[in-house]
Amino acid sequence: MHEEQRPSGGLRYKRALLKLSGEALLGRQPYGIDEDVLAAYAVDIKQVVELGIELAIVIGGGNIFRGVNNATKGMTRAHADYMGMLATMINAMALQDALEQAGLQTRLQSSIKMEQIAEPFIRRRAMRHLEKGRVVIFGSGTGNPYFTTDTAAALRALEIDAEVLLKGTRVDGVFTADPEKDPQAQHLPKIHGAEVIRRDLRVMDMTAFTLCREARQPIIVFNMNEPGNLLRVLRGDPIGTLVHWNDAAPAVEVARA
Repeated sequence: MHEEQRPSGGLRYKRALLKLSGEALLGRQPYGIDEDVLAAYAVDIKQVVELGIELAIVIGGGNIFRGVNNATKGMTRAHADYMGMLATMINAMALQDALEQAGLQTRLQSSIKMEQIAEPFIRRRAMRHLEKGRVVIFGSGTGNPYFTTDTAAALRALEIDAEVLLKGTRVDGVFTADPEKDPQAQHLPKIHGAEVIRRDLRVMDMTAFTLCREARQPIIVFNMNEPGNLLRVLRGDPIGTLVHWNDAAPAVEVARA
């Protein structure tokens, strides 16, 4: 990409896909959507879009769907997965409203036909929306059971030619162990994708990760709940963890205390 096409403000990337978990929308609530979390996300997203970043978003549905887990016991996997896709649409619509109230233009695209509330997913249309400065939210996963929203994020990132796949979480990146369970876990600022697989670090599910590996799609895992982190990541600051596929670089880089 030519330098004159770069976004302003010294940002490193022109087009990115942001994957958010549904659980992140819980905030401090046991279930549902925390309006304060949505508003904080809207502020961060507006900040980068106004600087020229073309941003697409995939969001999960765990905050909605886990509330009906008891009702899904004994259900077939495919049926339960379709229910999960509907949960992602609830979150996508909530995020869309928050972004529009913040003054952004958005488009919601669904992998399942829902003409009254969303456009169907059409790759070229999504890319055109991004070029016009609209935030594109992809709902209902891939539209197929047995695939997670991580896989949907990897697939859509590749389809829209995103330069980077961002995974917004509630921790500061990838660690040698679960930092919420192991206080001795070390943060890894940079790691090769093959090393992620070898260590079974579970950055994303294996289907999603395989898609990224085959396309050599870089992934950055970072704490989305820290205000301003989205801008820092897109600016190229050493925030979170970069999962790369560069064989010339060290496989693992451990943060120094």
